[in-house]
Amino acid sequence: MISLRSRQQYQRKTSVQRKNLKIATMEGVPAVMFQTLLGGQFLTGFLLYLGANSSQLGFVLAITTFVNIAQLFAAFLIQRLKSRKWTLVLFVAFHRILWGGTGLIPFLFPKPYWVTAFIILYTLAFMFNTVGGILWNSLISDIVPARVRGRYFGIRNTMLNALGTLVMYAGGVILDYEPGGKGFLILYIIVWVCIAANITMFFFYPDMPFERSSESRFVPMLKKPLRDSSFLKATLFLGGFLFLQNLVVPLYSYVMLQLLHINYQTLSLLNVAQTVFMMGSFYIWGNLNARFSNRRLLFWTLPIIALSCLLWGLLSVLPMLLVLAAAHIIFGIGVGGFNQLAFNFMIGDTPKGERPMYMAMYAAITGVAAFFGPLIGGNVHGLIQHWPVWTQIYGMQLIVGVSMIAVSLTFGRRILKDA
Repeated sequence: MISLRSRQQYQRKTSVQRKNLKIATMEGVPAVMFQTLLGGQFLTGFLLYLGANSSQLGFVLAITTFVNIAQLFAAFLIQRLKSRKWTLVLFVAFHRILWGGTGLIPFLFPKPYWVTAFIILYTLAFMFNTVGGILWNSLISDIVPARVRGRYFGIRNTMLNALGTLVMYAGGVILDYEPGGKGFLILYIIVWVCIAANITMFFFYPDMPFERSSESRFVPMLKKPLRDSSFLKATLFLGGFLFLQNLVVPLYSYVMLQLLHINYQTLSLLNVAQTVFMMGSFYIWGNLNARFSNRRLLFWTLPIIALSCLLWGLLSVLPMLLVLAAAHIIFGIGVGGFNQLAFNFMIGDTPKGERPMYMAMYAAITGVAAFFGPLIGGNVHGLIQHWPVWTQIYGMQLIVGVSMIAVSLTFGRRILKDA
């Protein structure tokens, strides 16, 4: 029989856990709002407004992943922190303020320096974010109990992505109604309010006890994930797959805005459709995760993502909006599963005491691979701008899609099998 005291202690613990989960969910509300309005199609549109070309656009889209290398040092340094929470608050604040500060560029700099100023502020922002990211992943893995992790993140992701779709559509309507500088100023005013709210919410996060690594020196700690052959092979493969994916996917908005001349409202609707199906897939992937391993399900997501690239080839024979809608929907289903399962793979299939370094190693390897994707993709678009239009619109997608299928059915089948 459970004593009354034990039952009361359990109830108090459960109550605190629910409060912490609620805080983590509410913090995500302003975060997803400003991230939606500063990323994706709006990032591409703002850069085009500032005067960026395809190569500069590719660099900006790539730099956020390259700076993930810094997570290796962050994972070592957090072992010495007395408080993960307050360090997280500091780095989060710097990231949000610098990223939001890009909206002031047209007011502070002469036009010839707009793109350069954006790249500098954006790069600095994501250098702070890479440290904040490893801290948040470490802290949230302790805040969310393992027994409810899959269900909680499924519900959280669904709620926040639903909000993101509304914000995305509203942002597209604003830019179509007020094109150019005035429209982006309206978006940035909303962004600045959300950033202030988001930073404030982090003050309410709990400062959870931290299980530290058994190693106290950097090199031995770094070697832990490198000696885990199963983890390393999976991470290297996923990094290669992300390299292929990022050759084309981050430049979709550029292709649709510049080459297909789609307006922001239509582009928003396509991204809304992608997000809606991504949300629906969270529930399905979450239920499948109760029966199958993270690795096996990760493998299943790969051909779905590849198919979304191959569908672009149907632009040659079918109506444009029908093809783009299908490609976005399929990509949403695939990438929703990939992101959720990759996160579960990092925080669920790794030793708890070494988890920060495992997460950092995953972020560094996949980050470097993902960095070169949009960088090379953007430069290729610049090189083929005088080629036939179809090569610029869907030629690269076809080549990348076939390559994805090939590596998935060869290396992926072997590496992502259940350990």
